[in-house]
Amino acid sequence: MSENGTRAVPQVVVVGAGPAGLIAADRLSAAGLAVTIIERMPSPARKLLMAGRGGLNLTHGEEMPAFLSRYREAETQLAPAIAAFDPAALRAWCAELGIETFIGSSGRVFPVQMKASPLVRALLGRLAARGVRLNTRWSWTGLERSTEAPARWRLSFETPEGTKDIEADAVLLALGGASWPRLGSDGGWVPTLERHGVTVTPLTPANAGVLVGWSELLKARFAGTPLKRIAASVGGKRVAGEAMITASGLEGGAVYALSAELRAAFEEKGTAELLLDLRPDLGEADLAARLARPRGKQSLSNHLRKVAGLPPSAIALLWETGERTSDPLELARRIKGLALTATGFSGMDRAISTAGGIAWGEIDADFGLRKLPGVHVAGEMIDWEAPTGGYLLQASFASGVAAADGIARALAGR
Repeated sequence: MSENGTRAVPQVVVVGAGPAGLIAADRLSAAGLAVTIIERMPSPARKLLMAGRGGLNLTHGEEMPAFLSRYREAETQLAPAIAAFDPAALRAWCAELGIETFIGSSGRVFPVQMKASPLVRALLGRLAARGVRLNTRWSWTGLERSTEAPARWRLSFETPEGTKDIEADAVLLALGGASWPRLGSDGGWVPTLERHGVTVTPLTPANAGVLVGWSELLKARFAGTPLKRIAASVGGKRVAGEAMITASGLEGGAVYALSAELRAAFEEKGTAELLLDLRPDLGEADLAARLARPRGKQSLSNHLRKVAGLPPSAIALLWETGERTSDPLELARRIKGLALTATGFSGMDRAISTAGGIAWGEIDADFGLRKLPGVHVAGEMIDWEAPTGGYLLQASFASGVAAADGIARALAGR
């Protein structure tokens, strides 16, 4: 109770102004709670804005059983949150903010404006109108639980003005994983939670490029060149899509979708065999028949370009990975199963997301930490991963909503 006898409005601190933190703050403020958002970067939603440069793929329109299967081992834990705030609910939330969305031919969902900034501006405007406070350039360094009843939390931060503490009735941590650290999520929260006994699975790259030891000639001529309409395979899993040759290896959707299989191979053997099918639309026999056609005086590379439809980058990979041969059957076999040795992921600084995070056993049904009552978590801090295509943002938003609703229920019961 306040001094005049009225019930004080519960105070909630949201640490992290990414998708999960911002939608949670929206949900909490709509419930009438007093919300303060803390962000260590100079401005909020930096990773979301970066994602929006490519069109902001918000979610996906496929049927729910297939949708949920994209979360692999975390499907069971994430399913209730996504069912409660599914792709249709996410699109409706965007519409409330004045952002119209559409489903593309691939099933991916985008804002009509094809960028993130209008959504971020609209959301920040609504939060400000509700009195939500936003402190930037504040880095979270610790928390301590009071012994008073009901218990509160004291959070410590390093700020441009020195160390500051904030007290809250409840806390939502949405600090992201460790990918693209220059945009704000660097995994620096891990030691703080581990000091409180919270188990955190090591953060590792996901949706990341792989390292391949190219020759200097291939790097000089083809780094930055796309490989379109291919298929990639690791350990029996096959994914159709595109990739990009980089100076250090390969990146792109067809590689990202194999992150879990690549990680397993790296952990077991130190390397992974990545097979590329450079003409997935043609069978090996059909391709061999085409390659058996007379080539006359034209070079073998021109022959491959004309009858097999291979671009120069794909032809260069053939010669990079084996001796030149004109045998149609051998060429067809290599085109359909070009074997590359990947020696690891290209690193956190270019990974789109991370695997690992707070173990699910530490989290209750309301996304609260069992060992820290009153502290909830959301987004990529938790141990789950998903491919690109809208699945990452959907789970981040849905877990933010689930954690916020859990907080609201807990505070209502005080």
